[in-house]
Amino acid sequence: KPVRRGSVVRPGDSVSTGEDAQAVFVVGRDAFLMRKQSEASILKTGLRIATGAVLSVFAPGGARRIETGTAVIGIRGTAVYVEAQGERSYVCTCYGEAVLEPRADPQARETVRTMHHEQPRYIMAKGAPQMMMRAPVVNHTDAELEMLESLVGRRPPFLGRGYKPYY
Repeated sequence: KPVRRGSVVRPGDSVSTGEDAQAVFVVGRDAFLMRKQSEASILKTGLRIATGAVLSVFAPGGARRIETGTAVIGIRGTAVYVEAQGERSYVCTCYGEAVLEPRADPQARETVRTMHHEQPRYIMAKGAPQMMMRAPVVNHTDAELEMLESLVGRRPPFLGRGYKPYY
């Protein structure tokens, strides 16, 4: 059903956005910004992104994960931007720790620890010559991370350290 400002989003719900829309929502102590033309299912432990892009901030503690067609991302209290792009997924661990695992080759998993967007990755589908490769920082900003963290009463860890923002 269409949602309106103030609607409740819970595990088990699906959220999708249209051409000129985005959605910002909180589930427990985690907050999400879903870009236009995106579709995701809310899981008890995170998200399953069918298409599109989602910026997420997760509370410390507790196992969380984000799933796409090509990747499973294990979250360890962090911020992650993900784009599900068909034959590949883009994953930026904005800060914190995440385990990136290609669905096509779970043995190629990698643990990424970052302070401020240092290790974005593309995670490829089966048949690609390389399962994971470095990527640039794209399509998300520090201002968006600050906004999401403020919704759950937190501040991003990079604030106050003389950081150079990504805008």
